[in-house]
Amino acid sequence: METNRKRIIMVDDDRANLTVARNALKDKYDIFTVASGKKLFELLENAPPDLILLDIEMPEMNGYEVIKELKNKERTLDIPVIFLTAMIDPESEIEGLNLGAVDYITKPFSSQLLSQRIELHLLLESQKRELKLYSGSLEGMVFEKTQTVFELQNTILKTVAELVERRDNVTGGHIERTQHYLRLLVDLLLKGGVYVKELSSWDVELFIMSSQLHDVGKISIKDDILLKQGELTDEEFKEIKKHAAFGREIIERIEGSTKENTFLAHAKVLAGSHHEKWDGTGYPLGLKGENIPLQGRLMAIVDVYDALTNDRPYKKAFTHENAIEMIKNGLGKHFDSKVCEIFVRHEKEFANADIKSDENDNGSRPSAQLSVIAKTISNIADIRSGMESSHTERMKLYLKLFIDVLSRHDNYKEEIAEWNIDIFLMSAQLHDIGEISVPDSIWNETDAEHTETKYNADIGVKIIQQIKESVDDKSLPRLTEALDFSHREKWDGTGYPRGLKGKDIPLQGRVMSIIDVYEALANHRPRRAALDHMEAVGTIKSLSGTKFDPDLVEIFLQHEKEFERIVTI
Repeated sequence: METNRKRIIMVDDDRANLTVARNALKDKYDIFTVASGKKLFELLENAPPDLILLDIEMPEMNGYEVIKELKNKERTLDIPVIFLTAMIDPESEIEGLNLGAVDYITKPFSSQLLSQRIELHLLLESQKRELKLYSGSLEGMVFEKTQTVFELQNTILKTVAELVERRDNVTGGHIERTQHYLRLLVDLLLKGGVYVKELSSWDVELFIMSSQLHDVGKISIKDDILLKQGELTDEEFKEIKKHAAFGREIIERIEGSTKENTFLAHAKVLAGSHHEKWDGTGYPLGLKGENIPLQGRLMAIVDVYDALTNDRPYKKAFTHENAIEMIKNGLGKHFDSKVCEIFVRHEKEFANADIKSDENDNGSRPSAQLSVIAKTISNIADIRSGMESSHTERMKLYLKLFIDVLSRHDNYKEEIAEWNIDIFLMSAQLHDIGEISVPDSIWNETDAEHTETKYNADIGVKIIQQIKESVDDKSLPRLTEALDFSHREKWDGTGYPRGLKGKDIPLQGRVMSIIDVYEALANHRPRRAALDHMEAVGTIKSLSGTKFDPDLVEIFLQHEKEFERIVTI
């Protein structure tokens, strides 16, 4: 017995019409006939049909009145309705279509025409349902992908922030605590009616996420100052105060090469203003009162509270009570009075805060582009290693050029076709992420290339493994890990960290190793001057078969003029 036959109800007060329709359709459809609109609605209580054939001229309730009621009920509004009528004037047809009918068949009708029209509209309805189902599924996939990207962004950003913390030996959890305090403070200000208009205009999730970069400028402060035990001299304090301006400059460098400004705007403001003071005695600009951005005024109070209640290299933690007294003393001097009063009034909520990671509490909020995060990290690494801001952009251009060439080469085009090029280019920006954690003692060595690169490869692998363990979508961290594991390997097996040999080295790593060395040779570095293009090319050629894949070197040599044009950027 068939179970997928479509159900059709025909409504007509003429029994002859009902008989003709039933005989024409019964072999193909389950056809039910009723003589009035009232009977139709009684029948609809049981189960809605797939289509309704509706006469217009009926006593008690005409077809126009019936379709109006059908379209006013959620349960029946999507049922397609075909009008059957002896009226042939255009006005009647237009009125029926305007009320929601899908078609208009004039009486007397032929059985064949009726069957064909029904088949057409049932097909259209089926396609509409499939499209709606697909649209809902696609929307769910987009939402899931957005969530995954947000999670990955936040994890990478958190990793960078933690690396900054480790440089100055700040007690672990500073970033998570200040994020939690900020979220609590924003909520309390809104409930208290303080700065409601400005706070309501923010995407709070982006603000909280961007706060992780508030101390990113510390990446540029020398270790002997940043890690000093005890009080700083006046000169040392001048140096450490520069981290606010450095942080703003780091973010401005990224901002100049991206359209994603919302996230970066919050991060830049936080980095540059969280050490300003209400009375104008802060730094780096000496801003006063409400000239200090609200983001900086909020961060100032939670940053100080966290610093007071936790150990630092130069002091032991104060009790919560002592910290609150010190913050009270800063009301109207260090801190915005309105913000400070709310903070002090709810000080027990901050003392009893249950600090948990925010990374899985993101709802469906929008986020900054993942490529911006990757670029941010890569630029921070460049700053630590003394490279200019165009280094990362050149590396991407080299890669695009090499990939384009390989995609047309018989030996590589199949493998290249399987790559997600955008993810690969993004991951390439993080291939030297470990340089963020290389200490000054290594960067300052006169002949430390092997030591420093091996150090940053080891650290980079650990960082990427940490990111990979924290996210569900492994595409970016997996590729980045492959690059970190392989771009220092050598064709002859003498590289590191695994000592891979020949084609056991992933193609991504073999490509990256050539362009990474070319970029290093053709540009200035802290310990040496740049070689000219032909000297750099000659060095690459001399290492064919030992450091580099000879086949890839040959391809590189065939296109070396194109690489030369990029190196001038």
